[in-house]
Amino acid sequence: MTKRIGTGASLADFTRRDFLASSALTAALFTAALLLFPAGAKTNGQGPAVTAQSSVSSSSPMPRR
Repeated sequence: MTKRIGTGASLADFTRRDFLASSALTAALFTAALLLFPAGAKTNGQGPAVTAQSSVSSSSPMPRR
């Protein structure tokens, strides 16, 4: 039976099975990251379309005090 990596275990307790499992999990993590955030994705260069509506009348300026 293989030894499992526990808290505070030394590097000597790291088995081949542990190495293969951690390698497979790392590969799955990077694959998921590439699928979620593709490197070749291009944007159209525009930010969110926000339009401001002015409700203030510009016909007469406010008098200064």
